[in-house]
Amino acid sequence: MPSDPLPVIDDRSHLRADCSRCAGLCCVAPAFAASADFAIDKPAGTPCRHLADDFRCGIHDRLRDEGFPGCTVFDCFGAGQRITQQTFGGRSWRETPELARAQFAVLPVMRQLHEMLWYLTEARALPAAGALAGEAARLRDDVEALTRGTADELTGLDVGALRAAVGELLGRVSDRVRGRGRDRRGADLMGRDLRRTDLRDAGLRGAYLIGADLRGVDLGAADLLGADLRAADVRGADLGRCLFLTQPQVSAARGDAATRIPAAVHRPAHWG
Repeated sequence: MPSDPLPVIDDRSHLRADCSRCAGLCCVAPAFAASADFAIDKPAGTPCRHLADDFRCGIHDRLRDEGFPGCTVFDCFGAGQRITQQTFGGRSWRETPELARAQFAVLPVMRQLHEMLWYLTEARALPAAGALAGEAARLRDDVEALTRGTADELTGLDVGALRAAVGELLGRVSDRVRGRGRDRRGADLMGRDLRRTDLRDAGLRGAYLIGADLRGVDLGAADLLGADLRAADVRGADLGRCLFLTQPQVSAARGDAATRIPAAVHRPAHWG
């Protein structure tokens, strides 16, 4: 009698930012606009004034107190170290200025590829995905191969078409896993009190949950792909089985020690 197949391991450790192996790309490449998220204006391609010589943030332990909460919710999904160490072989824009334009152009592309890898790795590990897990694994391998391209190959990718293909597959995985869960994709739920709303296994893809009250809510296997959780109150909520939840979404919400989250993401320090 054949033995039971080994469980698929959901290893996304390489899809987490490792600033010690990056060249501070997220502190240089994007532009900042003075707002509630950033205390200063910063043009694209200009180093943040808090970027240290070792490519570390000089105020990392007090970003929120200094007026930079936007930095605490950003996550490159490990794209920064991949670009620095693999695409450019350990060279950076600082000692080789002629690389700057190419490195900064690759960052948003690689970040999107890594985000897709995050979702596909999860999809292939879901027992309830059934045969779709194999399809997710094959597409994941295809995306992984693309990350090994040159800077020119990466910036020439049709990322939109690839995201559409990945999104379509993830939609089918979501439908299979959630079963008859209510479809609320793209719903405007901003500021709503949802404590008495049944959201277990709901389709909340792209939903606007900004400032929503989700205290104590059990979301079951709700699909949160692309849902906007900024300032959503998830204290005591159960997000432990939610599909396609990312670190930026968790970091943007307001939770506490009682909030249950998937093992793949960590509890933000500002949750207390």
